[in-house]
Amino acid sequence: MDEHHGAFGQDTFGQAAERAARFFGTPQYIIGQTIIVIAWIAVNSVALVAHWDPYPFILLNLAFSTPAAYPAPLILLAETRQAARDKTMGDQLEKHREEVERRATERVAAIKAETDKLQTLLQSNTDLTKEDKELTEQVATLTREIHAALAKQG
Repeated sequence: MDEHHGAFGQDTFGQAAERAARFFGTPQYIIGQTIIVIAWIAVNSVALVAHWDPYPFILLNLAFSTPAAYPAPLILLAETRQAARDKTMGDQLEKHREEVERRATERVAAIKAETDKLQTLLQSNTDLTKEDKELTEQVATLTREIHAALAKQG
């Protein structure tokens, strides 16, 4: 099957976007992100370390807001690529179904033609059998008549 390449040519970017979109939905990503947030808040809340991002954690918000703008378009790109692949697959399946249906119709027509020929042959055989029976009866009748005529002469 042909691979869909979309708007990015051979689609290295699109493939990377799909990998990223799949990763954003994994438990590893969510757990990793949660650990980073907890560590960030803990480090910035404890008095032992210099607070580079004191409460309300503006840098943390900025750190999440900036990359948060990227997953949605990447996910949409991945969905668009998948929809295009699904459409291509659907088109191929439809063509295959039509081809199978066409061949089945041809087979049914061929079987009907052969059945019609067979019925014609059976009818011819039946007609020949009737003619044979009639001729056999006529031969038997003639044989009896000849036998009776010879018996009268003799």
